[in-house]
Amino acid sequence: MKAARFYGKEDIRIEEIAEPELRAGTVKIAPAFNGICGSDLHLFHNGPMGLPTADTPHPLSGETLPVVLGHEFSGVVEAIGEGVEGLAVGDSVVVEPLMVDGTCPACKAGKYNLCEQMGFIGISGGGGGLSEHIVVEQRWVHPVGDLPLDQAALIEPLAVALHAVEHARAGAGQVAVVGGAGPIGLLVAAVLKAKGVKTIVSEVSSARREKAASSGVADVVVDPSVEDLSAVVAAHTDGAGADLAFDAAGVAAVVHQLLKALGAGGRLEIVAIHTKPVELNVTGELIMGDHEIGGSIGYANNHPAAIELARSGKVNLAPFITSKILVDDIVEQGYQRLITNKDNEVKILVSMR
Repeated sequence: MKAARFYGKEDIRIEEIAEPELRAGTVKIAPAFNGICGSDLHLFHNGPMGLPTADTPHPLSGETLPVVLGHEFSGVVEAIGEGVEGLAVGDSVVVEPLMVDGTCPACKAGKYNLCEQMGFIGISGGGGGLSEHIVVEQRWVHPVGDLPLDQAALIEPLAVALHAVEHARAGAGQVAVVGGAGPIGLLVAAVLKAKGVKTIVSEVSSARREKAASSGVADVVVDPSVEDLSAVVAAHTDGAGADLAFDAAGVAAVVHQLLKALGAGGRLEIVAIHTKPVELNVTGELIMGDHEIGGSIGYANNHPAAIELARSGKVNLAPFITSKILVDDIVEQGYQRLITNKDNEVKILVSMR
């Protein structure tokens, strides 16, 4: 079968490899659409993130490089293994692309997104969405019903956003500021809107501000390079400040802007991965406002609710699909475009044919 395999930094090859075999308790899927995300960009431009490498296998998959890419994907069930219930051939599905050991303290506590040996299908081995066929354990396969398969490919990042919003304890009637209108920031705003939260999106890119406004996920858009974010928030909260703020930018300046925009007792939820440490004035920015800071990563048991948000129409994923390409063009029209034209792209979907 045809598959896109990652060998190392800037080395992705479209190759013919053996088709995976169905096993008891597993589901064979024909991937339909696969989204490109920041993790994929990091792999391509910077090389492996931990294990596996060409010499050392991932402890759960047992694979070394090369591995098949693709962890944000939808597809159609082709076959079901012995013991699988609740799924049928022809079902539209998405895959929660995790590998966990099930034995560490986090897994036992139900927080398997914090597994000590965490791996990702499509990054750490175990096949991937950028292939003609994949075999996955049933526990990770979620039916999406009549949700279009292109939109279904965004369920994985939507689950990330939903996990962050729920981790921050967001509720109807609150006001939240989202710093950064990239894919995760836009989806965080979408989930907040679906939960009845007034949403203010702060973003320096005019194209991304336009997407936040035109998609309907932002009640207010702000350009923090020319506007005082805290003043805008105060104007829309009768001076009280925001109840919640979400850092989806991964930039220190944004963290400080968001903390300043919070009202008394407000909470900052950090969703973005920061590559550099952030210095805080703990007394001035945290203690004197009785503020909270939390961080969220990935998802755990969030996919069914994310699917329902999309199927019900409470979250419309269609506006965030900005391009569709074939796997043969993934480097030039995928990875390169997301660097050179990032402000105008939200989610590029890749198909095998």
